[in-house]
Order: sequence, then structure tokens, then C-alpha cells
Amino acid sequence: MKRVLPPLAVLMLFATACGSVIPTPSREEQIQLAVAGTLSSLPRSTPVPPPTPQPTLTPMALSGIYCEYQFCIGHPPDMAFYDVSAAQNQATPSSFSQGILAAYSSTLFIQMIWQPAPGSTDPQFMIDLILQNGSDTRNGSIEPKLVGPLNVFYVSITPTPGAASTLPFGGAAAWLCGGRAFAWKAYTPTQDLASNLAMDALARFRCESK
Repeated sequence: MKRVLPPLAVLMLFATACGSVIPTPSREEQIQLAVAGTLSSLPRSTPVPPPTPQPTLTPMALSGIYCEYQFCIGHPPDMAFYDVSAAQNQATPSSFSQGILAAYSSTLFIQMIWQPAPGSTDPQFMIDLILQNGSDTRNGSIEPKLVGPLNVFYVSITPTPGAASTLPFGGAAAWLCGGRAFAWKAYTPTQDLASNLAMDALARFRCESK
């Protein structure tokens, strides 16, 4: 949480100096602020000298599981989700109805959002919502996938330029469960890792209706 607060604190100080009040950001702006603040805190990798061979990346195990807000999802055990909404404004944390989570390390960024979707049969609009208003770029068409009982829509993406310098690949997924629409995305160092992570994480997903 401490890594996200500094850019927000700067905004608050600027607003106070100008005698203005920071307006409540829209959901799209909250997502943008979350990604920008998180990525600015990522440590930059030191360039490897050319003669040194690059290690082969092995698949990440998703033995960790996050359970809160009446749903559960898998994640790498060395990463933990934090509540982005609460970090931005302690008075309006995530809830059963809607929220934003993020988890990151120097080699991986994951974000997840959800909101009510009563009667909806197509969650693809959630992919547009989580893709940074066009800053993330889709690579190809959205593909339907069956992951256990979930009808999941997945698309490979190129991350926003600020992230692509460190994590050049990614993917996004959307699905429905218990009257809510969910979306997940990841920025990764290799092309296939995002898809594998999404499918493994969702294989452990479950939710409850309210």
C-alpha cells in the first residue's frame, strides 16, 4: 500500500495548495491511477551483459489463493493482492458489489476488477474497462474458453507503453459469476505466461451470490 500512496499524496498536496478539492475519480480513472502508481513502484531490472546466458523462465505455480468479497481466485504464492480502492480512499474500499485489486512483483503485474451485472450474459465489456481506455492494445480477437463451469473470454494484449518497457506481454480475461462481472489482466515478461496464469487462476475460481 505504501508504494501506491506517494503519487496520490502529491496530488492531494497540490490540490490543497490551490485551494481546490480533488473530485472523486471515475472507475476508469481509478483503474488508471492504480496501474500507474503500481508500475511506478516496480523495481527496474539491471541489464544483463550480452555474454551472460538468459535463464529459461519456468511456469509459475499458483498455490496461493485469495478469498475475499465472497469469491476466491488463484495467484502465485509469493504475491499478495491489495485493495486498490481502499488505498486510494479508505472511506470507499472494495465491497461485494465492486472493487479493484492488484498484485505485483518485479516480474509480474496482476489486476482484477468486478462490478454488478444482473441479467448480463456477455462479460466482454469488462475487458474494455480493464484495458486502460485503449492504452493497452489487444492482440487479435477475444477467444471464448471453458474453464471448469466458467465461460471465460480471453485476449492477448500489449501493455500500456509505460509498463511494456519492463513487462512487454500480457493478457486479459472476463467472466460472469453469481450476478457479478469480473475481469483479470496481467503484464508478464514472456508471451505465453499471461494465458497460462489466467487459466490456472480461474481453474481455482469460485464465487458466492448475495
